[in-house]
Amino acid sequence: MTMLEEMGLKAKISAKELSIAGKKKDIALKAIADAIIENSNKIIEANAVDIENGKKRGLTASLLDRLSLSTERIKGIANGVLEVMALQDPIGEVLTGYKRPNGLDITKVRVPLGVIGIIYEARPNVTVDAAVLCLKSGNAVILRGGKEAINSNKALANIMRDAVESVGMSKDCIQLIEDTTRQSSMELMNLTDYLDVLIPRGGAGLIKAVVENSKVPVIETGVGNCHVYVDETADLNMAADIIYNAKTSRPSVCNAIETILINANIAEKALPIIKARLDEKNVELHGCEQTKKILGDNVILATEEDWKKEYLDYKLAVKVVKDIDEAIEHISKYSSGHSECIVTESLSNAAKFTDEIDSAAVYVNASTRFTDGGEFGLGAEIGISTQKIHARGPMGLKELTSTKFIIKGNGQIR
Repeated sequence: MTMLEEMGLKAKISAKELSIAGKKKDIALKAIADAIIENSNKIIEANAVDIENGKKRGLTASLLDRLSLSTERIKGIANGVLEVMALQDPIGEVLTGYKRPNGLDITKVRVPLGVIGIIYEARPNVTVDAAVLCLKSGNAVILRGGKEAINSNKALANIMRDAVESVGMSKDCIQLIEDTTRQSSMELMNLTDYLDVLIPRGGAGLIKAVVENSKVPVIETGVGNCHVYVDETADLNMAADIIYNAKTSRPSVCNAIETILINANIAEKALPIIKARLDEKNVELHGCEQTKKILGDNVILATEEDWKKEYLDYKLAVKVVKDIDEAIEHISKYSSGHSECIVTESLSNAAKFTDEIDSAAVYVNASTRFTDGGEFGLGAEIGISTQKIHARGPMGLKELTSTKFIIKGNGQIR
């Protein structure tokens, strides 16, 4: 039996315990939140090693930001655990119930998925988010983070395991694969005897590799090629504020925008206003010929690849479009199905945009940065699903469950 198979077996055993743990799960979550705060210095020390190694590997500033943990961020992680603890337990929820003519009582109830594998990259907060969401929803989890955050992940995983064990539950409901080679990820993708589902969370390359290679069923979380369309009726100051927030508040995350589309009727007025805001963060613009003509030589002429790209950086593609139909056509062609926004004062254009854009989250006059489990009132999230089967959008507790039918009779036979 390989190391991962042993982990899988332990996870299956602990998943049975979790499925009937009830209120014990909340006791474990409180212990985890307390332990994270108590061990902040230990976490920061481990994270400092990852940051130093990241600098040596030449990670970009935005990737280093994703990797970095501070006292404030650790408090935020712990608060996130408490928010999940406060959420209603989805397990056992009766979704429907009815009586058949033959006297059978049938109920459909919510149950855990079982054992969940998570493959993710350089964001140590995912280690905690994933673990506590799985725990609350009654699932055991096997975590496999990237090499960039391995020291942070080990510290966090050990703290959580010890906290769970301290309240009398199996620490094996949370396990971390410490081998960050490609071999371990490939083995995890083939762990069909133990994993019920595998969720990749990271960049396009990681998600594509998991979807194409996994024999375990995959819930595809999204690459974020997100757009803002500025309609001809838009309040331009509002548009500039939304674009500035959606691009620069945290450019390395999946709900940050990568392309803005500007209606041609307002482009000459709108683009300088928008650029002035983006200049505050020195955002590099890759624009179409019309954008370059309006804004000048400091705009890089966009290529076909720019419309497809998830920059995850202070870079933004810009295109002038003739109308809302061309904007919708562009988004439909290039979007990853994550989050899109229209800035408009037209009710009919807002309705057209929300009706015709087929993404997990569609906004009218608000930043795409709200696509987040916490912001949607779901607590922490496991990721943003861009697929249409089982779960779509922020994946909170209910999205980590399945259902089963319970049938009660008094001797009926068929």
